[in-house]
Amino acid sequence: MPALTSHKICRDTDASWWELRVSTNSSDCYRPHTHDEYSIGIVDAGTAVFQHPEGPTGIGPGAVVLIEPHVVHCCNPSDLQRWTYRMLFLRADWLHDAMSRHWGITVSRLEFLTRCTTDPAVEMAVHSLCLASADMSQRLAAELPPLLATLAGPAGVRANVAVPPELWPAEPLLRHEGGAEPSVKALAEACGMTPSRFIRLFHKHYGMTPGDYLQNRRLNEARSLLGQGMSISEAAFAMGFADQAHLQRTFKARHAMTPGHYRAPRR
Repeated sequence: MPALTSHKICRDTDASWWELRVSTNSSDCYRPHTHDEYSIGIVDAGTAVFQHPEGPTGIGPGAVVLIEPHVVHCCNPSDLQRWTYRMLFLRADWLHDAMSRHWGITVSRLEFLTRCTTDPAVEMAVHSLCLASADMSQRLAAELPPLLATLAGPAGVRANVAVPPELWPAEPLLRHEGGAEPSVKALAEACGMTPSRFIRLFHKHYGMTPGDYLQNRRLNEARSLLGQGMSISEAAFAMGFADQAHLQRTFKARHAMTPGHYRAPRR
């Protein structure tokens, strides 16, 4: 009989800038998605395929993955086999402040030098940092900045897969800057192209449709609200889902756990 799959979320209510996901014996697969946080993951057992802008990359035990906010990616088990991994999420504003203090400069965005490494020293450091414990917040605050100083730099240190210039006018709209969620028609018009051409170019670059990208952003924002203890019904209403059941279905499909399982208790 195969071991049971489990997905556990570890938090510190007094340090809301980090969150640790521990997934054990999982065969769950994920569609391409993004996070609002910086993500650092380590594979404990099994193998997977890490899809990212410079990928795909095969990963196995000891591999460390490094993902900036809003980078489209997914990690899925090889041949639908089970694997075990831990993923540490770090709130961007906290990490920028921490690295600014460490380097003595103002940091508004970080880029990882690579998105995957099997360096034994990095593996050991990330393994230690991703062990849930009562003093995890203190360890992360002390040990993360010097580690990340060897793995990342201010934006521009790594050759990035640039957003095509034709899509630049859509960027502010995609971030909902000063307005409601845009329609595909509005995004296409901002870029001076037909909706069908916009969808093709968008999918070619991001690996998902504009609709999936926008839904992913709403899910990330709902996840943040749930992590703060907001009720599922309140989060569904706040983020424009049709009802609580709609958020339940969409969240489960994207995160392999229900919103109720993920949600933090109210303080």
